[in-house]
This record gives sequence, structure tokens and C-alpha cells, in this order.
Amino acid sequence: MSRIDPVPETRAMVAEERYADAADYLDFFVAYDYVNQDPAAQALHAEVESVRSSLSYQAGELSEGLLNGTSDETVGQAASVITDLFVIGDIRDLAKQATNYTQGEDVDEVVTALASIGLVASAAQLASGVATAATAGAAAPTVAASTTAKGGIIILKTARKLGKLPPWLGKAIIKGAKSVKQTKKLDAVTDLFGDVYRLAKTRGGLNLLSKTTDAASLRRMAKLADTFGDQSATLYRIGGNSFVRVAGRAGDLGLDSIKVPSSGCLGAGSVGSGGSRREGYVSIARSFRSSGKDLQLRRSGA
Repeated sequence: MSRIDPVPETRAMVAEERYADAADYLDFFVAYDYVNQDPAAQALHAEVESVRSSLSYQAGELSEGLLNGTSDETVGQAASVITDLFVIGDIRDLAKQATNYTQGEDVDEVVTALASIGLVASAAQLASGVATAATAGAAAPTVAASTTAKGGIIILKTARKLGKLPPWLGKAIIKGAKSVKQTKKLDAVTDLFGDVYRLAKTRGGLNLLSKTTDAASLRRMAKLADTFGDQSATLYRIGGNSFVRVAGRAGDLGLDSIKVPSSGCLGAGSVGSGGSRREGYVSIARSFRSSGKDLQLRRSGA
């Protein structure tokens, strides 16, 4: 059994200028002595943080977030969120798609659908906000629902622009937008956007979103994010779907029993190899299943 050396994979992310992902990945391992005492890891960590804290890098991410809503850094995402929280973000996207149409260029149906839903959500926020004041809070659930929808729309727009929106979800959004347009209500997308919003509150949520295959897997990812917080994306990167299966038993197994093996003993073979990591996690999953059977036996008194 071998420990994972995070340095090679972090360097690969840096080479692709994915500094936010590199920082999240390396930060997870720096919590362990074998990494935080490694000079190579220390130097790489300092290099990544130096780039991310530079004014030129932050200015670039801020501009990217304001103009295109495609930044993967907090400062750029905050700028994108500011515009998308208000009607201006939806109008910007609809205007861009309209321009594409008139110029004979491709129109992004998903972005158009999200912007259309966003306009309805903004109207619902305004109307329900007035109603809440007039009815002494009776309309508050509607305010919460429209706010959650806006939060879901923000991350879905960003995921689309970064190429991290899975095909099944794009189809579901277009279908939901048609229902929202007909009914002027958000009911058709409330559950979907609610799960997306839960992922939006977690660092690396877009990466987790990109791995979903249907509404059920999205719900599992959202629950996983609730449980493991900002370490969710890194843990998934290490263990893949085997981690998702094991994470579903976190209540019985305990968080540390899942996180510690993730950093330490994930299989023989080349350290840092994606294949060996996942094979190791499958082995851990099998042992966890056996532990689960023992737990069930003890609970039943057998």
C-alpha cells in the first residue's frame, strides 16, 4: 500500500493554469505530515499561492467573471454572482445569444433557457418580497424558493461556460425552461436547482456537478457535499465513484475512516496514479461493506 504523492498531479494542474483546482487539491494533502514536511510540496504550495495572490492574476479573474462569468476563482465568481443575482446578468446572456442568432452564429440553448428561468426567478423574488412585507412573512417560502433558484442558475451558467455541465442536465434545463415559460412558476425546476444550489456552496462543486449522470446522482453528490464540505471535490478526485458509494455510509463508518485512507493507503503501484487510487478505494469500499455487515449483525444482536 502506498501513499499518494500530490505533487505530480498538482504540477499538471499548474501547467494547465488551473490554479484554483491545484490549490484545493494540494491543500487537502498539506494537512498530513508526509506532505507538509516535503520540500517539493512546500515549494509548489508557495508557488501556487504566490500566483493566486498576485494583483495581475486577480485582476484577470475579476475581469473574466464580470464580462463572461467564467472564472474558477473566488474573486471572479463573486463578480459573476453579483451580475447574475440581478436581472442584468440574465439580460446580458440573452442579448449575447440574440446577437449570435442575428449574426448566424450558434445559439446556446442551455444558457438561453437558464437566462429565461432567471428572469422569472427575479420577478418571483420581487413579487414575493413585496408580498412578504404585506402579509407579515406569510410569503417567505416563495422568497426562499426563488432565491434558491437564482443560486442554482448562477452555478449552472458558470458550469456551462466552463464546459462542466453534463449533457443530461442541459436537456433537463431546456425542458424545465419550457414549463417555467408556460406556467410562469418555478415548480418544474425547484428540486433540481435546490440540489445544484447545495453543490454551489462547496468548493469544487462544479467538478462534482460534471460527474453526475442523472437527477439521482445529482442528489447523491449534493448529499456528499453536505457531509464532506470543501474537501468533497478532492476526495472524489482521489476515489471516484467508489468514494461516492463509501460516502453514503459516512454515518456508520465515520468521516475520518473515509478521509484518512484517502490520503494514505490507496493501493500499490505507482504513487499518484489515478488507476491505483481508484483500485485502492474499491478495496476500501469492500472492507467497509464487510464492516457494515458486522455493524448490522451487532445491532440485531446476532
